[in-house]
Amino acid sequence: MSRSEIKREARGGLLLALATVYLVWGSTYLAIRFAIETLPPFSMAGLRFLLAGAVLYLWARATGAARPQRRFWGPSAGIGALLLLGGNGAVVWAEHHIPSGVAALLVAVEPVWIALLAPLVLGHRRAGARAVLSLLAGIAGVAVLVIEPAGFDATSIDPAGALAVVLGSLAWAIGSLWTVRAALPDSRPMATALQMLTGGAMLVLAGGAAGEWGGIRFETMSARSLLAFLYLVVFGSIIAFSAYAYLLRTARPAVAATYAFVNPVVAVLLGWLFAGESLTWRVAVASVLILAAVAVQIRDEDSGPPAVVAEAPESAAPLAARPLDPERCATG
Repeated sequence: MSRSEIKREARGGLLLALATVYLVWGSTYLAIRFAIETLPPFSMAGLRFLLAGAVLYLWARATGAARPQRRFWGPSAGIGALLLLGGNGAVVWAEHHIPSGVAALLVAVEPVWIALLAPLVLGHRRAGARAVLSLLAGIAGVAVLVIEPAGFDATSIDPAGALAVVLGSLAWAIGSLWTVRAALPDSRPMATALQMLTGGAMLVLAGGAAGEWGGIRFETMSARSLLAFLYLVVFGSIIAFSAYAYLLRTARPAVAATYAFVNPVVAVLLGWLFAGESLTWRVAVASVLILAAVAVQIRDEDSGPPAVVAEAPESAAPLAARPLDPERCATG
């Protein structure tokens, strides 16, 4: 195979992986909305990650990963609590109260949280003026969504649901930063599997604490909810994770991180097309503000020192085992 053919094949793989991450992770917000129509939210999310974690665990072992040592389980459980119980749990609960597209937009502020917290947690360089301005832009976008000015439009956003997602994205950012220093397996699939298994178990227990178990009735579960659940497990948590892992090995961090501002756009459009969610001027203005804030952070990441690239709180899998830097991503 010639060098040009190899380059074309690599470019094709990159584009396919990007398209998969954009479309699948962007669609998971709508899938969650359909799933929780007749499935209990925390129990559904917990079972989703338990199943996906089991598959990833078996895959990691089959591809040569060592059995995880006992010392890995504690940090994995802590990270799983922040990423899945806190991050994903907030999203599945909030989607009972706010549109799926709005949830995706609020989740998009997570890279801004990381940029501001990294100096405190990791000792990276202090956030500069652009980071602060991007945070203010993100906050302004959130305010546009949740504060209803007179005469703007009649669509109101539940503040409790919006606050839950914002706090969930903060929990996700803290958990993502923790992975940089935590004792985790070197295998990304194995590290992710442990976080999914522990975080998934916590979500199931949260469902029990919320009284979901007693209300589970198989006869009330709709086909649409069950299909959405299967989609979240297979496509959202396994296929998209594999595509994202490929991006981490072959693309620059800033390219891999573009999901952060593409996924919300996909989610808003799908919610409008298939769930009748409002596509208003407020959503449009908030989209511009929030996505501009994320774009600034991704640009700074590509031009600055190595930084953490994390998936959004709804995405398929927790952050990989180690921080992502340009050299590691280039060499795999």
